[in-house]
Amino acid sequence: MKKTLLTLLLILASACAFAAAKVPAHPHIEVVTTEGSFKLELDANAAPLTVAHFLKLVDSGFYDGTVFHRIIPGFMAQGGGYTPGFKLKETGETVANESGNGLSNLRGTIAMARTSDPHSANSQFFINVANNVGQDLNSPNLDPVKDPIRGSWGYTVFGYVIEGMEVVDAIVNATSAPNGPGGAPAPVVPIVIKKMSRVTYD
Repeated sequence: MKKTLLTLLLILASACAFAAAKVPAHPHIEVVTTEGSFKLELDANAAPLTVAHFLKLVDSGFYDGTVFHRIIPGFMAQGGGYTPGFKLKETGETVANESGNGLSNLRGTIAMARTSDPHSANSQFFINVANNVGQDLNSPNLDPVKDPIRGSWGYTVFGYVIEGMEVVDAIVNATSAPNGPGGAPAPVVPIVIKKMSRVTYD
């Protein structure tokens, strides 16, 4: 058992080093939506696997034409997995959970969405519009919670909104109805990601 665990840790460490070597430490991304544009700075030092995965999707144009399909004021705005009409769009690839990397789900951060399986993050992401770190009884905690018996995975934060947070606030506060996937609150007027691309500086 210990040998197997050690092998898995070595494989993960090797994969992290490989991913980090292939991507810049702090790439910038511009997200152009029908509500306006905002920019992200990703942190490949803290989340090398996640950033490499996300950049692969960005560079392939995967996110272009997808919508924000779940918006909850005071919580987060989620997108990257559905086209207009809520047709599911997935990559077929998942990325290992890198929560506990020192980055918390604070306002203005971007994190990977997932199912109850901690390593199921695919293409969907969300942007925190509040400090979702369990500060009080009304605040969800999306960070890892240390449990000596079971442990608890959080949601991997891998970057920050560095420009245009007012656009994200407009997205999350758009008029919504429970007509999204699984009855999620979604914008009544679809908010589409027209283009997501890397920002290069001369």
